[in-house]
Amino acid sequence: MAVIRWTPLRELATMQERMNKLFEDTLKPTLRGDDGLSVASWAPAVDIYETDKEIVLKAELPEMQEKDIDIKVEDNVLSVAGERRMEKEVKEENYHRIERSYGSFNRSFTLPRTVDREGIKAAYKDGVLKVTLPKKEEVKPKQIKIDVAQS
Repeated sequence: MAVIRWTPLRELATMQERMNKLFEDTLKPTLRGDDGLSVASWAPAVDIYETDKEIVLKAELPEMQEKDIDIKVEDNVLSVAGERRMEKEVKEENYHRIERSYGSFNRSFTLPRTVDREGIKAAYKDGVLKVTLPKKEEVKPKQIKIDVAQS
């Protein structure tokens, strides 16, 4: 009978690989074709930042057209929805690998009450959607001068 040396770090690494695979399979739903290629569900990456006058949302929507993007504001919730379609010029069976995500998406963001809903603007350039949400006048910081009384 041979003695096998026990290495707990190897078992820990194996367990971590199995857990990663479990989470990848569970949390990343895919639509698999007969050929093994998959198209994963997706949500575009978004940056949101604030200035003194506005809140700005930027979303990466490469290779989409303006007509495929829908922006709505309802009950203080900004929704950006759309669909990125796969190119029809190349047949799916001619692909060796599909890593980019395609399909419908919907992202929703709760707006603060400080946003002036009437002034919201959206622009789309170079695959980036920019939604500008101006702040209401009364919520902008106001500098108050202090009068010093002389005695």
